[in-house]
Amino acid sequence: MVGAGFAGIGAAIKLRQAGIDCLVLEKSGEIGGVWRDNTYPDCGCDVPSPLYSYSFAPNPHWGRLFAKQGEIKDYTRQTAERFGVLDRVRFGQELTEARWSPEQGLWRLQTSAGVWWARFVVMATGPMHVPVVPRIPGLDTFTGVQFHSARWDHGFDFQGKRVAVIGSGASAVQFLPKLQPLVAQLTLFQRTPPWVLPKIDTPFSARWQSLFAKRPWTQRWLRTGLYLQFELFNTCLRVPWLRKRVQAQGVKHMTRAVKDPALRARLLPDYAMGCKRILLSNTWYRALAKPGVQVVGAVAQIQGRRVVSSDGSSCDVDAIILATGFEVANPPIAQRIFGRRGTPVSAQWQGSPSAYLGTMVQDCPNLFLTFGPNLYAFTSAFVIMEAQFKFIVSAITTARRKGMAQIAVDPARLAAYNQQVQTALRSTVWNSGCTSYFLDQNGRNSTNWPWTTFYLRWRLGHFAPRDFITEPHKT
Repeated sequence: MVGAGFAGIGAAIKLRQAGIDCLVLEKSGEIGGVWRDNTYPDCGCDVPSPLYSYSFAPNPHWGRLFAKQGEIKDYTRQTAERFGVLDRVRFGQELTEARWSPEQGLWRLQTSAGVWWARFVVMATGPMHVPVVPRIPGLDTFTGVQFHSARWDHGFDFQGKRVAVIGSGASAVQFLPKLQPLVAQLTLFQRTPPWVLPKIDTPFSARWQSLFAKRPWTQRWLRTGLYLQFELFNTCLRVPWLRKRVQAQGVKHMTRAVKDPALRARLLPDYAMGCKRILLSNTWYRALAKPGVQVVGAVAQIQGRRVVSSDGSSCDVDAIILATGFEVANPPIAQRIFGRRGTPVSAQWQGSPSAYLGTMVQDCPNLFLTFGPNLYAFTSAFVIMEAQFKFIVSAITTARRKGMAQIAVDPARLAAYNQQVQTALRSTVWNSGCTSYFLDQNGRNSTNWPWTTFYLRWRLGHFAPRDFITEPHKT
């Protein structure tokens, strides 16, 4: 495995349980992935904790329904220790190149600390991994403090400062309300307003935690109920009249907190709910309606300490926070993977990633992706991960049992599968016309799964050798 976040640790656990030896190569000195790297104020999850966790490792001691960053990071380590895979992690091993060796029938993994060879590789590098730094004219000349939300500067004192936040995505919705009471002036540079729904959050009392610990079935029932709620919401996004009803709740949520008609106009999305990522917050709109907060258009340029908006407004600031998200539709890891042809996967994709069942890439035998192309669904990441774990374990155990040295994607099946995916996406809200990270640089939706997660779990439930090109071990 490459990466010691939830995907890498979970895959290691499942492989070890299947009797398969494995190692996890981690670039950092600590596990945790996205929950290690993101430490901005109020960083937390927008999926309820009982669902945002491994089904095989429930945590009865979550402090609240929507856990915060520190608690989630601790859960990662606790689970790795509990299942005995922490000693399988090799730290300080950043992957610089993964190259298939046809002579050896193995992958050669060049890391920052040496070379590893493996018959099978799981790229568990995650979609929320490499921060996007936008190309803003003059950004490199800014004389104040600037940083990305995923690289938070905890040494900067915000008290009484003038701050510009560029971007209004998931991280900004969480940290901006925490900054607002501290700063003298806060300006949000927003390209497109998000749909924001109330976050029905609540602490788990000691009594609830005790119940979950003593009667684990109660937490399993809660997890199942939450999963079905998310699946119902997915259905609502697919049915226009149901989506409009949910959308109306989003409008009500905004108008309750924002009384200024001009500000309401700036915060009301002009696209269908679901076209971009839907966010949850009880404090976002209230913070934006406070004195000293200004919401303007997208950033156009920076002139010294002055940040200029596309609508012509401008302000002088002491700090710029880039809340500009991650490279989701264009995974940077693809530049480091060299398959049979000796060219990087990124060259094969040409800006539009594709993989069979979001897991296996053409010309890359014995290599698996987690959270690969077209696997994003409005549910917990753990639902997707665990479906992939089943597929990966099934593929490797089948290969061992049947004496297969190589498993590769059949190009014809890959093309047919991706055609089905793109055809199914055409009529969905995700392809309804707005600009989002769901769409790649060619305008193709390389991110979303167009069907139910029931179907996703079924498709990834087992490995069928007939769907792949296999080669036996040489005798």
